Amino acid sequence: MKIKGIHHVSAITAKAKENYNFYTKDLGMRLVKKSVNQDDTSMYHLFYADEIGNPGTDLTFFEIKRAGHTYEGNNSISATSLRVANDDVLSYWQNRLDELQIDHDGMKKQFGRKVIPFRDHEGQRLVLVSDETNQGVPGGNPWVKSSIPRDKGILGLGPVKLTVPEAEKTVSVLKDLLGFREVGAYSSPVEGQKDILVLQTGEGGTGAEIHVEERTDLPPERPGRGSVHHVALRVEDKLELEEWVKKVKERRMPNSGLVDRYYFQSLYFRDPNGILIELATDGPGFATDEDPEHLGESVALPPFLEEQRKEIEAELESLDTKI
Repeated sequence: MKIKGIHHVSAITAKAKENYNFYTKDLGMRLVKKSVNQDDTSMYHLFYADEIGNPGTDLTFFEIKRAGHTYEGNNSISATSLRVANDDVLSYWQNRLDELQIDHDGMKKQFGRKVIPFRDHEGQRLVLVSDETNQGVPGGNPWVKSSIPRDKGILGLGPVKLTVPEAEKTVSVLKDLLGFREVGAYSSPVEGQKDILVLQTGEGGTGAEIHVEERTDLPPERPGRGSVHHVALRVEDKLELEEWVKKVKERRMPNSGLVDRYYFQSLYFRDPNGILIELATDGPGFATDEDPEHLGESVALPPFLEEQRKEIEAELESLDTKI
């Protein structure tokens, strides 16, 4: 059993329409699924990804209209990376962020790669990362109808950063339970703090990394709009996920058991620092119930919610996503 890399990251927005405009028009990602939170069907669950939502390319958002401001801090998923093909493409993005007046920190070096930390309109902490030297998990395929030229499009998710008060506890879960390996570290931008640890899984590279930052100077994060809810990691299929359920239970970690999300199956648990981790299968995928040419254009519901469609859609504000 091997974790293959990052599967998806799920975050919080307060305004689905503004969120849709930013991620599809400004960043050029494709909305591959317009659905609802299966645990609270009154809110949208939007999935942005590559052309068909390949595993490892999904950045998803729950719309919580009353979500307040995020007070950044510890016990958090504190940065989500988005991969681009190479350093030249990263330069294109630096110019684009400037033109669109998107808040960013300029180009930097991080663990031997060029990156641009930036934030969306709600303060979501994002990082564009160059795949110039990547030799690990390959990226996805940008959508041909994107607002961004295909050769400059976002390829998928890169490293995810966790900020925690006790790094050893999180590292133990990643290494001893999930099979990650520690491959290096880089300096913290905060004076007096330890180096940020880099752990990889599977084929390694930008699509299979978690960075663990220990911060002793921060209170716990108070999440809201612009914060991340959970990070999901890739497993091959349902049979393998069932084995992971056994393994997590053997470690006596509270967990969800196997959950059928229809587009994939999942297992949820928290590490000792409170980080919510999901293991998710690579399939069946987002084209299960929609024509690949028309993904995300209408509200998609899994079969077990279909009988409630009328009531569910009545609770949702109109969101025009037709291309």
